[in-house]
Amino acid sequence: MKGNLSQRWPLPSAPRPIVIIGAGGIVSDAHLPAYKQAGFSVEGIFDLNKEQAEKTANQWNIPTVFSTLEEATQSSDVVYDLALPPVAVPATLEALPDNVPVLIQKPMGMNLDDARNIKHICHRKNLMAAVNFQLRYAPMMLALSDAIQKGHVGELLDIELHLNISTPWEMFPFLKSMDRIELLVHSIHYIDLIRSIAGEPSGVLCRTMADPRSKDFKQTRTSVIFDYPYPVRGLMSINHNHDYGRRAQDALFRFEGTEGCITVKMGVSLDYPKGEPDEFWIATNGSDWESVPLNGSWFPEAFIGTMSNLQRFANGEDNILNTSVDDAFNTMAVVEACFESNALPSHPIAKS
Repeated sequence: MKGNLSQRWPLPSAPRPIVIIGAGGIVSDAHLPAYKQAGFSVEGIFDLNKEQAEKTANQWNIPTVFSTLEEATQSSDVVYDLALPPVAVPATLEALPDNVPVLIQKPMGMNLDDARNIKHICHRKNLMAAVNFQLRYAPMMLALSDAIQKGHVGELLDIELHLNISTPWEMFPFLKSMDRIELLVHSIHYIDLIRSIAGEPSGVLCRTMADPRSKDFKQTRTSVIFDYPYPVRGLMSINHNHDYGRRAQDALFRFEGTEGCITVKMGVSLDYPKGEPDEFWIATNGSDWESVPLNGSWFPEAFIGTMSNLQRFANGEDNILNTSVDDAFNTMAVVEACFESNALPSHPIAKS
């Protein structure tokens, strides 16, 4: 099985230059390392904090720092990469030329109404718009998707995510003011991945809550059951507050079928942001567990995949834009359903 699973999305044959709107940490930590590795050309960058944009441009040899959003959005021959908070996305989309490719940072708004508005803007302007749900494109997850499509695990039965980690929430002070945190900015990646593998759930059961050890943040623990038709069972158990050492920490996806099982370790979640190596293990009926070597990790390689799919779609090389705003809207709908489920009472237990 080793070496037989696809782990990279094909690169575009004629990459278009990229203009980045936003110069936050994710740009220097993931976008720009990925684009450099892929050989993509970044033509310019803009940020309301021009000093930060200039610092990023100097670090990554970006030739142009735009002074205004209007200056940054004049070209129809580039791909726009919007690395922005959700509240800034609609106005920025309106500033873009019509008919251009654009990659939008997740989440697709703060709620489903925001997502609907973003989708409508993109349709009205005929934008080739995708949302940067890049976990799908991590080498381990491309291998996972390929293995399942090739039938290596048979009929899919069980999807389980177990995340028991210590997340350094102090690195993200901007989250303190948000009412929606864990599902919207973190587990949305896992929800999107599960959708990409198993399709659309008919409903969810969810509880998401704070933790007294991270009391400044509205939610850091989540449980979700996905309602899929028999025989598929799907669930996520997530705790970001396990600060008792590495022994019981875990960041594991399990995909089990009638003929085999795959486990995927998401190393970046362990000892974040340093992380550990990702791992991919597969066992099939009659065989022992086998480790499949991985060619890269979630950060930064997965960010090559989202940009490559968008560019190839814009060039006519890919038939499907996998994380289009229409598809991403469905991920946002599952997230919204989780918050709505969380607000509902559970089924009562008879007292006598």
